[in-house]
Amino acid sequence: MSNKSCFLNILFLTYQGDVAGSTHSIRFLSEGLAGRGHNVVVGCRSESQLFGLLENGPTVRYPMTFNHQLDWSNIIQIRDAVRKFDIDLINPQSTKDRYTAILANWIFRLNVKIVHTRRQMPRSDAGKLQGLFYSWATDRVVAVSDGVKSGLIKKGIKAAHIDVIHNGTPASKYEAYTNRSGNDLKTKYAIPHGMKVVGCVARHKRQDQLVEAITGLSSPVCLLCVGIKESDLDETTRNMLDERFKLIGTGVLPPEETLAHYSLMDVFVLPSISEGISQAILEAMALEVPVIATEAAGNPELVRHGENGFLFHDEDITTLTNHIEFL
Repeated sequence: MSNKSCFLNILFLTYQGDVAGSTHSIRFLSEGLAGRGHNVVVGCRSESQLFGLLENGPTVRYPMTFNHQLDWSNIIQIRDAVRKFDIDLINPQSTKDRYTAILANWIFRLNVKIVHTRRQMPRSDAGKLQGLFYSWATDRVVAVSDGVKSGLIKKGIKAAHIDVIHNGTPASKYEAYTNRSGNDLKTKYAIPHGMKVVGCVARHKRQDQLVEAITGLSSPVCLLCVGIKESDLDETTRNMLDERFKLIGTGVLPPEETLAHYSLMDVFVLPSISEGISQAILEAMALEVPVIATEAAGNPELVRHGENGFLFHDEDITTLTNHIEFL
């Protein structure tokens, strides 16, 4: 550390920062650390959602470009930020900035600590060579779930180099949304009185499985997809639902509008196999909406089957249908 106090100068990096649960996780973490007295700088794209969310907050926004993993301009930007803010620790969040942070530290001898955070199941084709590179060039790797840690170990990162720190969600986020009835939204979307609503808050996951499962229910329901438009589902998937069912695709909504839509849902389903720890599951639980999720990645660390929700195996449509029917 470059200073004598117990507070750190921390540089967060992410080339992503758009509509995703990880964007809000990064915001909560960076602002939470700043609230504890640390000096926090967030390097992200100026056009990203994260850049806007951090406006007027306790962190410093530092515009950066992340064109690719060997982006020389970004390496220079990281060097300049480290020197300007006397950074002690860099916390990269995404693939491109994981590389550029390491290269900036190595090329310019910045002598900072590097702690990578992995928020999704690893999908890179680089294999164990990349894992060895990360192990050699970082001080620690944070995985947001045991599922992510297991995936990283398979990629060649040693277990002793990885710490599991689960994502959280601040209770204050939900104060304005608890016990909402959803009646205004039911009127807006013309949902028939008495029709149950099955909701999914996600971008492009496996919504096709959810549509197929709904067709097996004994009674028609409304399928509410927050985060995608109806046209984002392929024609074959849309055609599974006959006129008895109602399909609503809201497209991408601002965070506060997304939270309001949970009040419509009788059941929340997340058909995803790539989640580290899902913000959408955390949101549904916080707002007391029953949860069904794929038994994959970090989902089982939030959903204890038969206790606080239900799990189903990927592509087991019959079981998913049965869980929805039961709830």
